[in-house]
Amino acid sequence: MNPPYRSIVGVAVLTAIHASAHAADATPTVVLIGHAAPLTGQLANMGKDSENAARLAIDEINSQHPVIGGKPVLFKLDSQDDAADPRTGTQVAQKLVDDGVVAVVGDINSGVSIPASRIYSEAQVVQISQGSTNPAFTRQGYKTTFRVVATDALQGPALARYALGSLHAKRIAVIDDSTAYGQGLADEFVKAAKANGGTIVTREATNDKATDFRAILTKIKGLRPDVIMYGGSDATAGPLVKQAANLGIAANVLGGDGACTDKMVNLAGDAIGNVVCSEAGLALSKMPKGQAFDKRYTARYKVPIDAYGPFAYDAVYVIYDAMKRASSTERAKVLAEMPVTQYDGVIGKIAFDTHGDLKDAAITIYQFKDKKKTVMDVIRM
Repeated sequence: MNPPYRSIVGVAVLTAIHASAHAADATPTVVLIGHAAPLTGQLANMGKDSENAARLAIDEINSQHPVIGGKPVLFKLDSQDDAADPRTGTQVAQKLVDDGVVAVVGDINSGVSIPASRIYSEAQVVQISQGSTNPAFTRQGYKTTFRVVATDALQGPALARYALGSLHAKRIAVIDDSTAYGQGLADEFVKAAKANGGTIVTREATNDKATDFRAILTKIKGLRPDVIMYGGSDATAGPLVKQAANLGIAANVLGGDGACTDKMVNLAGDAIGNVVCSEAGLALSKMPKGQAFDKRYTARYKVPIDAYGPFAYDAVYVIYDAMKRASSTERAKVLAEMPVTQYDGVIGKIAFDTHGDLKDAAITIYQFKDKKKTVMDVIRM
């Protein structure tokens, strides 16, 4: 006769096998992860890049037949177009909350993510921005706001340091597009430039729908700046750079991550060589898992990565990682795990400070050499 403990072990093993088989046969629970970005309009290239990457992550996770809390789950991406518009963005946020998403990857634009964040906070829904850099986004006292990019509190000073140190600029003209992103980046740049001996010869404002900058640029030309700093996105930065060159302004035009896309090559034309720009993270070629991600992305979508793909991709995996640690897909339990995130992603090691900002973030400075984005410096502030 077998000893009693062997019978007990045998029953336990059979029970475990039965439970495992039952879980495998069970219909997976659908879990929604939200995505908010501009999918139409001037910045649609950025939003589509982000959506593609988020969907790639979702499909990869589903291929692993994920089990959360002992139950099989099937992830679906609930992607919404925020049109890079604050009002639309808040409507999208409410829709995603009402749809029942567990967490959201979004938004790219600070001017959208900041007002949307209140809605996510009230619903206790994790919001991980793949592109918002305005420091105010994570300084509102909400526990739900996180980002996987550096902030303008780092990006502005990094641009200023490069302008004064590497470009030897003394006299600087500053323009912004009056958005939360553009104005915030310009503000941080100005503070750092002044603190390090730079002179701001003028501070001008336009808007994110403008197409004609000749009046502002004519004024600036008369002031003979060494460089022009522009806070805004590629849709307006490109024409501004081209018009500056047409007016005979030889000064470099500095921009942040919104103006640091491959789309700038067509928008700025032959004047692209005058552009110096920054990204709130490492270059894809410098990311620890960047090349492997690039291959997977381009194999699937047959287009190159634009700007925010790696960040959106990692944001999905950070959410999934929090769910696994929580053994739950409940909003509150997933949110509770976010502050202790330690995830090794495409962009590098992801951990958050007490505000939800990315720890140990880097800023990459680029110029366009032979119309190709070329890394000039990596700055850690």
